[in-house]
Amino acid sequence: MNALDFTGKQIWVTGAARGIGAEVARQCVALGASVVGFDRTFPESELPYRCIELDVSDQVRVQQVTKELLAQCPNVDILINAAGILRMASFAETSWQDLNDCFSVNTGGAFNMMQALFQQFTAQGSGAIVNVSSNAAKVPRINMAAYCASKAALSALSHSAALELSQYGVRCNVVCPGSTDTPMQRMLWQHDDARERTIAGFPEQYKLGIPLGRIAEPSDVAQAILFFASDMSRHITMQDIVVDGGATLNA
Repeated sequence: MNALDFTGKQIWVTGAARGIGAEVARQCVALGASVVGFDRTFPESELPYRCIELDVSDQVRVQQVTKELLAQCPNVDILINAAGILRMASFAETSWQDLNDCFSVNTGGAFNMMQALFQQFTAQGSGAIVNVSSNAAKVPRINMAAYCASKAALSALSHSAALELSQYGVRCNVVCPGSTDTPMQRMLWQHDDARERTIAGFPEQYKLGIPLGRIAEPSDVAQAILFFASDMSRHITMQDIVVDGGATLNA
């Protein structure tokens, strides 16, 4: 039996238009799952899964869409929350709106999706949730206070939800990527040698380099997410794993 065979599984993925979310959704389809992807917009028109435009920070809309989808297909086996945004600024210049935006999407989006499906998961008595946090939840980053705080909150939120879901046989775990070759990462790259500089680290920013000597590909992170989503981790919950090539060392 292949523990990574998702044939017949219903999987929902947020942030599915690009980056890690899109890669996870593609791999789930390739492994036999029926996938619904959510994002605010889908610039690419021919993705191999159902695409629904949804702002996960909009709690009312999340509840409406969830109800509509469950009426069409009354089960969800796996929820993967990969939607996220980044707001960059020094702490002194971080606005309340920056903070609110990061928390609304990075923490609130996962909260909204998990809460919308909470009753469904508990009634089923089975299921798995994987939330995509960040290694920035583990270590401070200069000019990323709002992002770091929202991702740290997501990790804590996930573990609290996991504890309450465990009695129903539902698991919830967290994957914390580091620097990954995604559109969000490339927004930070201002120079031709940005990739090499990221690997080497930025001592002036108290940011270590990457011991494995390369930037992660979305597929590297997707593999960890699929592990937590699959039966290979059926006795693992309330845990997180850092996928960053060793950049946080033992943090």
